[in-house]
Amino acid sequence: MKSIPGPKTPTLFQKIQFILNPLKTFESNAKKYGDIFTMVADIGKAVIVNNPKELQQLLTKDDGNEYEVPGPKPLKPLFGGNSIFALEGDRHRRERKLLMPPLHGDRMRNYAELIRNITQETASKLVVGKIFIARKLMEEITMQVLLQVVFGLYDSPQLLEIRSMLTDWIQFTADPLRASILFFPWLQKDLGPWSPWGKYQRQQQKLDELLYAEIATRRAQLDPNCTDILTLMLLAQDEEGQGMTDQEIRDELLTLLFSGHETTATGLTWAIYWLHRQPEVYQNLMQELATVEADTDPMTIFRLPYLTAVCQETLRIYPPVMSTFLRQTKKTVELNGYQLETGTNLHGSIYLTHHREDLYPEPKKFKPERFLERQFSPYEYLPFGGGQRRCIGTALANFEMRLVLATLLSNFEMELADNQPVKPQRRGFTLGTSTGVKMLMKGEYKQVEKKSPSVAVA
Repeated sequence: MKSIPGPKTPTLFQKIQFILNPLKTFESNAKKYGDIFTMVADIGKAVIVNNPKELQQLLTKDDGNEYEVPGPKPLKPLFGGNSIFALEGDRHRRERKLLMPPLHGDRMRNYAELIRNITQETASKLVVGKIFIARKLMEEITMQVLLQVVFGLYDSPQLLEIRSMLTDWIQFTADPLRASILFFPWLQKDLGPWSPWGKYQRQQQKLDELLYAEIATRRAQLDPNCTDILTLMLLAQDEEGQGMTDQEIRDELLTLLFSGHETTATGLTWAIYWLHRQPEVYQNLMQELATVEADTDPMTIFRLPYLTAVCQETLRIYPPVMSTFLRQTKKTVELNGYQLETGTNLHGSIYLTHHREDLYPEPKKFKPERFLERQFSPYEYLPFGGGQRRCIGTALANFEMRLVLATLLSNFEMELADNQPVKPQRRGFTLGTSTGVKMLMKGEYKQVEKKSPSVAVA
């Protein structure tokens, strides 16, 4: 059979290209080689697919018969070997089943007032007539939401300490150069507190001490009536009556705190940018939000069609996560006329799929209407990945994003402070903005009732 095309440049050169400018690397290869090609990504050489037909094969047959999902090695230093990102096979299925309940269903309604209050209170601190950075606002909101949803604490000394350490830890992967250390294991050498890896290791050690102390305190004072995620993790049991170990809980806490904070903050930053970049989109959304009363059921807001389309288009044009989790062939597999040998690595390119002209005409344009005009399949639109590795926090991320946007836009008036186009840029494993997006706070539409979030999530 024919071999899959791809660049012939040296491996190291390709890897550096991918780390520094992933979108250009994806697009130039797709333009030259088409729907399926090889390139060097984070874990080395991989087959990249972006055709919905091949994506469906890849994502529906990842049950271990044809494809398996090896834990991504670059993520293990961040989250540990017990993270849902790193687990494989039965252990991954067990962990996923234990973690699903607090992140889905009626739990979302319980988090609604918390999200609204945090959003209003945080935005109210901005000074009218002053420029602020949208990314920092969104980071503040999503960090507070996550910490309170996860820990059920508000303004406690331990929460403030965890928050401070977590912020420092997350900043380690905030730019391409610092993040590159995760893609090159030979750079992961502790040469003392001033070396990059040494500094990171010490930050993680301090954060671990705080997390293990909080886990121990909760185990000793376990209250089944609390509904924060940490308590639900401590109460969770599998079919054999086994609970999660402290190590498993620590790794999953880091996974939830990092991935939930980073991706949601990124999505919200892009949404604010696009809404104020395109006045007609902003006006359409404001007209829809004007039909909603202040005490409207949050699930009604969540289902607003244009708000939903704005968030969908935001996650389409620059998906925070650019590719699906790595898949690996367990036997010889045929894909699009190519024969893949056992052990072949594959990624589905979310970004390239979202920019296919045949699916999304004028893909570089921000057009929420495209999601009102047709419904896309899970292999045409997949900002949260797919298959057995679809993001476990999808429901919470979608709910939070829509509720934060609706709360901000209904209560505060702002505008772009800089008319220069904002470009996408790698932030560690995610796709963020090249700038934090400068905004000008013009004022409140109406007096906002300032409430403090509850101590425990109801």
